[in-house]
Amino acid sequence: MELPASNASCENGSLISIYCSSQPVLCQIVGDLSSEAPGNATFISWQERVRKYYGFYIGLGLAFLSCFLIGSSVILKKKGLLRLVATGATRAVDGGYGYLKDAMWWAGFLTMAAGEIANFGAYAFAPATVVTPLGALSVLISAILSSYFLGESLNLLGKLGCVICVTGSTVMVIHAPEEEKVTTVVEMASKMKDTGYIVFAVLLLVFCLILIFVLAPRYGQRNILIYIIICSVIGAFSVTAVKGLGITIRNFFQGMPVVRHPLPYVLSLILALSLSTQVNFLNRALDIFNASLVFPIYYVTFTTVVVTSSIILFKEWHSMSGVDIVGTLAGFVTIILGVFMLHAFKDLDISGASLPRMHKNPPPPPNPEPTVIRLEDKNDLVNNMERSSTPSPEEKPKVFIIRS
Repeated sequence: MELPASNASCENGSLISIYCSSQPVLCQIVGDLSSEAPGNATFISWQERVRKYYGFYIGLGLAFLSCFLIGSSVILKKKGLLRLVATGATRAVDGGYGYLKDAMWWAGFLTMAAGEIANFGAYAFAPATVVTPLGALSVLISAILSSYFLGESLNLLGKLGCVICVTGSTVMVIHAPEEEKVTTVVEMASKMKDTGYIVFAVLLLVFCLILIFVLAPRYGQRNILIYIIICSVIGAFSVTAVKGLGITIRNFFQGMPVVRHPLPYVLSLILALSLSTQVNFLNRALDIFNASLVFPIYYVTFTTVVVTSSIILFKEWHSMSGVDIVGTLAGFVTIILGVFMLHAFKDLDISGASLPRMHKNPPPPPNPEPTVIRLEDKNDLVNNMERSSTPSPEEKPKVFIIRS
């Protein structure tokens, strides 16, 4: 704060110019305030009252809505790709873009966009430690909907793997440090110019290019992790761009000269390239593999990469305690185990019905009914007796009942 010398008087009713966050503010000194507010005081607006008293519940509702929209968008996209295969057009995995003409695919794309908007609004009302773990519910929603609408099924180990992935992601996000507050475009640009983040971003970019041009053509159609890791790595850049553009929009409505800053244009280009790459490779993964497998693995890897990128960008490890470090590592190991169970045992026929069942007192088997030989012709009986060998002394005599 700065106090100009011309307004050094602090008498009742005098005006003082101060600077708050580089913005000039004109304040009036009011003395002898009573319990009643002065007539010219500004009352809290209804928007602030709603945000103060109901903001948490609004954020919670938006988070649940986001989970449902994102989980169902995967099903719609998958159905659009299946319709494309039925028509005989070039599949997405082979480089075809016929899905852009399918209304079902566009419904899934718009549903996912609406889910991301709802998720962005949830972060504005509720804490991130509440919103981010709830995003794991979209994994369960997609698995349930895929079994009903796509005919896909997960075995028992796959379902346990989903639960383990969700648990590990939740533990990792809960123990992750809180994000540092960045309020201006200049601060965001200084964070992105940091040497540590530049090295991390270059390593991610090189790794992603190796996956796209070397590993994806050879192993992409056989290994589910190739396309999904590409989407997750690119997702780290898209999330950073969305955060920067959100700060830019907020500064624009605050009257700051953000239009002349080059960062918003760079972030817009990064967002356009990253989103188009994510959509392309996610469609390839959905075209080959089951949606009940693609989306859980994608959620886990995406959350891991984004949290790591956020920690490096905002240097949040300085505020992490020993408990948070152990919790983050434990959550990461749990995620790895869940992904392994989900992917390694996907072809085994294991269900709840195949588990061994133990009974304390099994019911005794029913007594066998006595066997009665009925021969209508006596001559057949005589012939059979002649063909049979002479019984040994140990054998008991056989009794035949002849009923005419």
